[in-house]
Amino acid sequence: MEILLLGIYSFFVWLIFIKLKWLPWNTTSQVTVVVIPIVALTALILFLNVIAPSTADVRVIKYVVQVVPEVRGRVIEVPIEPNSPVREGDVLFRIDPTPFELKVETLEAQLASTEGTIAQLNEELRSAVSRTAAVESKLGLARTRVEQHRELAETGAGDRFALEQAEADMAALEAELAANQAAEAQVRARLGATAGDDQAEIAEIKAELATARWELGETVFRAPANGTVINLQLRPGQLATALGFQPVMTFVEDEFQVIALFEQNELHKVRPGDEAEIALETYPGRIIKATVDSIVWAQGQGQIPMSGTLPETRPAPLPPGRFAVRLDIAPPDQGLFLAAGAVGHGAIYTQYGHHVHILRKVILRVGAFLDYLVLKLH
Repeated sequence: MEILLLGIYSFFVWLIFIKLKWLPWNTTSQVTVVVIPIVALTALILFLNVIAPSTADVRVIKYVVQVVPEVRGRVIEVPIEPNSPVREGDVLFRIDPTPFELKVETLEAQLASTEGTIAQLNEELRSAVSRTAAVESKLGLARTRVEQHRELAETGAGDRFALEQAEADMAALEAELAANQAAEAQVRARLGATAGDDQAEIAEIKAELATARWELGETVFRAPANGTVINLQLRPGQLATALGFQPVMTFVEDEFQVIALFEQNELHKVRPGDEAEIALETYPGRIIKATVDSIVWAQGQGQIPMSGTLPETRPAPLPPGRFAVRLDIAPPDQGLFLAAGAVGHGAIYTQYGHHVHILRKVILRVGAFLDYLVLKLH
């Protein structure tokens, strides 16, 4: 852009001083002609750096997931291809589920056996309670008959033998009731002794069964998001282990962030929502529209690590670090594929000096078309 402006300026100088000779071409005019563009371009660039700051360091960053299985086992299937897009939920690989299925079946059998024992004791208790209630009902009726026969015998209107028979029946029922109550107490004691241990055992088995079922589900590993598996080396027959330092593959998500790095004094007029444009080398000649999401007002020089020693002062201060500006891609370009690690340049257009933003836009577009040049000799 500067060269273009100098070319236009040189044309008018030639036209005025050389071609048309409207002004004399002497030492004064020559010095003036040289000083004007230097001062004007310097002022223009300094002004643009404030109201429309630019950067040559724009980066595309994507989330990378180190895939580590939760269970250990032999890989039996890897149904994906390297560097091919996958959708969230697609199967990345399968681990042999046989040992996990056997463990689930064993725990289910243990749970059924323990629950069956308690169910049998509960059934015996219900039967004992039912028998006791039936004898209590008969005993109540027998006691009523004894009272009736006793009253009749005392008045002489009743049969003494009938009274004795009624008393004998009542005694037999009392003995039967005592036996049933003893049997019921014995069943309750067995149930209490068994159920207490079995209930704890059942709770333990259920917890183990839930863990076993979860482990069985983890034998199938699915994509956590839309993305791509890079440098796939996993093959059927390999042993996958649940160790964090031994990932079986690297998954790169489609979701990305665009970060632009600026010097500290370039951002005092930048606000969230400001218009921005970027040009990436992967898309020569293309301008990608964006807006400012936020400024990351922190960087490594603002952090002192925990230590038992005092911070050191250096002979010369460290150069001031840059701050990152997070950019959101605008709707016209939101569906555009951006490669992880893509770099380029860009600019932010603040709410000030709208009439000169066009100069920054022209400079950015010229730089974008220069990306078509592949500057190597082999």
